[in-house]
Amino acid sequence: MTLSAASTVLVGRQDELGALRAAFARARAGEPSTVLVGGEAGVGKTRLLDEFGALVTAGGNRLLVGQCLELGEAGLPFAPFAAALREVLRRDGPAVFEGYEPEFARLLPELARTSAAIAAPPAPALSDAPRGYLFDLVGELFHRLATVQPLVLVIEDLHWADRSTRDLIGFLVRAARTARVLLVCTYRTDELHRGHPLRPFLAELDRARGVERIELGRLDRDGTAAILTDLLGAEPPARAVDDVHTRTQGNPFFIEELAAAGDPVGCATLPETLRDLLLARVDRLPDAAQRVLRIAAAGGTRFSHQLLAEVAGLPEPELEDALRAAVAAQLVVADSDEGYEFRHALVREAVHDELLPGEHARLHARYAAAIEAHPHLVPAGRAPAETAHHWYAAHDHPRALLAARAAACAAADRYAYAEQSRLLERVLELWELVPDAADRLGMDHLAVLEATLDAATTAGDYGRAVTLTRAALAEVDREVEPLRAARLLDRRGRLLALLGKSDGGAELREAYRLAAGVPDGPERVRLLADVAAHLAKVEPELAATVAAEVGTLTEALGADRALLPARIALLCRADKGPDLGLAELRRAEALARADDNAPALVSALVHLSDVLFELGRYAESAEAAAAGVVEARRVGISRSGGAYLLSNQAEALLALGRWDEAEAACGEAARIDPPGVSGLHWLQLRARLWLARAHPRADELVGRALGFLARPYLWPNHRLPLHELHVEAALAADDKVEAARAARAALADDRLPHLPREGWPVLSAAARTAARFADRELADAVAGIAAGLPARYPAERAHAAKVTALLAVGDRALPAWREAVRAWRADGQPYALGRALLGLAEAAASSGERDEVAGAVEEVVVIAGRLGATPLGEQAVTLARRVGLRGARAGTELLTAREREVLRLVAEGHSNSRIAERLFISPKTASVHVSRIIAKLGVSNRVEAAAVAHRLGLLDDTRPD
Repeated sequence: MTLSAASTVLVGRQDELGALRAAFARARAGEPSTVLVGGEAGVGKTRLLDEFGALVTAGGNRLLVGQCLELGEAGLPFAPFAAALREVLRRDGPAVFEGYEPEFARLLPELARTSAAIAAPPAPALSDAPRGYLFDLVGELFHRLATVQPLVLVIEDLHWADRSTRDLIGFLVRAARTARVLLVCTYRTDELHRGHPLRPFLAELDRARGVERIELGRLDRDGTAAILTDLLGAEPPARAVDDVHTRTQGNPFFIEELAAAGDPVGCATLPETLRDLLLARVDRLPDAAQRVLRIAAAGGTRFSHQLLAEVAGLPEPELEDALRAAVAAQLVVADSDEGYEFRHALVREAVHDELLPGEHARLHARYAAAIEAHPHLVPAGRAPAETAHHWYAAHDHPRALLAARAAACAAADRYAYAEQSRLLERVLELWELVPDAADRLGMDHLAVLEATLDAATTAGDYGRAVTLTRAALAEVDREVEPLRAARLLDRRGRLLALLGKSDGGAELREAYRLAAGVPDGPERVRLLADVAAHLAKVEPELAATVAAEVGTLTEALGADRALLPARIALLCRADKGPDLGLAELRRAEALARADDNAPALVSALVHLSDVLFELGRYAESAEAAAAGVVEARRVGISRSGGAYLLSNQAEALLALGRWDEAEAACGEAARIDPPGVSGLHWLQLRARLWLARAHPRADELVGRALGFLARPYLWPNHRLPLHELHVEAALAADDKVEAARAARAALADDRLPHLPREGWPVLSAAARTAARFADRELADAVAGIAAGLPARYPAERAHAAKVTALLAVGDRALPAWREAVRAWRADGQPYALGRALLGLAEAAASSGERDEVAGAVEEVVVIAGRLGATPLGEQAVTLARRVGLRGARAGTELLTAREREVLRLVAEGHSNSRIAERLFISPKTASVHVSRIIAKLGVSNRVEAAAVAHRLGLLDDTRPD
């Protein structure tokens, strides 16, 4: 009987294969589609993907495959994407990258036409922004490829993925710009221990649109029998099947190994342990082949022939004979790049674990030395990470120290800041083991700490960055290097605020104190500007003092103000001037444009759009923010300044009533996913929008936003809008107790009386609560704060007028609401105007002014229909019905065209079945339409709906097809 080494049939995976095909069909139709395929080692993930890949390519579609490398979290960044792009380059040539070869060379170094194509690592910043630009380019490349042929991108062994690879996958999933692209990722479920970084990442992906999980289980007994039959060429005895199935529990890889290890007919001789099982085939190889296999195992799952030859040091014929035996035994397989890979990673792990301690260190040292001497023996760009890995595994601490530092620089050059941070942590780990580490590296321990801090911050690991600031501050001598200590304190204060742990004020004040004793110079000016900018949200008075000093020093030193546009111009606002420093911001913008200083320009536009919004110049604010978004993307700082610009743009678009555009901007900010509290602004804005539109997931988003209130500290300009959101959410739910509790908590905020921009919306929400639930005590508290809060700009004045109207009683209510409507018309925010008009209509109804009610209601319904503000429109329709308006058009814009058709048939007395027949829809769909109509009209049954329809003229010019 002939025994095959591996099964050639796909057994028991038809449902999973069908799910993959269905996902690809959705992707081809333009829907975002991602499939995560999980299962234990050996369960058949790769076999399933091989079968699916064959179907994909047979259908004229494109398949790209990349594999994560088993080098750990500090390993080679973006390895699977480099492999996929290498195939793209091989097939399509460099022209496919459309002139962005230097940028893509960060992932695929062979694209570099000259050594200058990859520049030296940029100076670290408080953002991983350049990486966002690279991610955009990758997403656009896949989109272009998919427009020619539908594309399947397979990322294997996600459990070994580095942080940068996970981040890029997350970006592609969230970006939803990869139409006609199916992303498939495989991972081992048995590798996901409690602290494994893939666990939270998978949970995050589960929340994204279009993501599906497939869990491969073990085969049943029939599946085991089918594999054995294919392997043995004949059906084995039932007893043999039972024995194999019992031992393997239906794991396909183990079934193959047991079949290969035992008697071909009865599989009677079965190894006792998994290790023995995995090594059984190895043990049958000739000694020379076993020796070569051990050398190969130290090199990783995949290895090149040339590298193995260099490390093994064997004559070529002897090496080829050994490899031929390993290939024949199906332990390794040849790949298309003149190299080899172990047929299964479990085999490599078992062989590697068998290495003796001295043998282990010696082999890894030989690999490191070979790669250092001949970097071309590994794929382009992999040498630094591979060398660092092997010297570390060889326990050669001095060389491991230098290699880790070099690999960290290479990781930064590829925007892989998380890997850079981990490699620098390794440098810190090895520092104590290398007596002359400072001389070898050319930097002191504190400098390494600072570099690690920069990398961790840039990677968005703010928690670790805070820990590193503590260690660095414990090491720096504040008397000898006050400016260095002050810089660290400034960083720590900002990080603590970004994490919501404290306001960072103590650290910032100490930084200012230390800087005060340092002679004037550009570095001191830059530090003071940073300190002042960070203090602006914590201690505005001290910030103004520091800002004035910065301005004086800048002029005295002759420094170019464009170098500090955002910090200096922002601080000009501290004088509370009528234009909030707008002229200075315009000057900073002009200087940045003249100097082609894109980061400075982006920073200036962030604050310019913010100031314009506060001044009530919403269209200009949206325009400035949009220009900044484009500029931020151009220079790759989308995740820092670009994120603020997107939320500023969304805020202005909301004010303008361009809600669909605002939703798109919020969606883009969500995909960028800025870390810490810097991601709160867009979240709070989107939650408000979803509440106003009665989005089915509004409560979920509101809950996420309000979760930030549990943090020990939030900047007041973040905290107060959350209080407002809390009140508005409770009012939307008609929760009297929660609304009153939230309103009182908001009024108790000690910063509310000092921040008119954020304070007036809070007072407005609290006044609505007091008015709705007749809470006199709450109304008095609102009135007391409102009396002392300035109303300087259009929105503030309109909120003040609305608060007055909400608190007015008797004959004063109607004039007050008329004034509120005038104020909101002057400001120009349609939604706020609609709510004020509704208040006016209610006051007019109470005063018997029916014509005024009708006019206000009509306008509210138009506004609500245009914005998609369903609750506002429903309130207007309910009011119209309550006062018995005749001939009013209220509700026409509220109901869809199909709902008006259904309503006409309801009014004619038709049943759901008859409606379904007339409109060629199902009875269930007709029932849903009727239920929605009843809810929108605020009635309790079909008869009332028909009556309201006739009374309000909702059926004019409506005829079913």
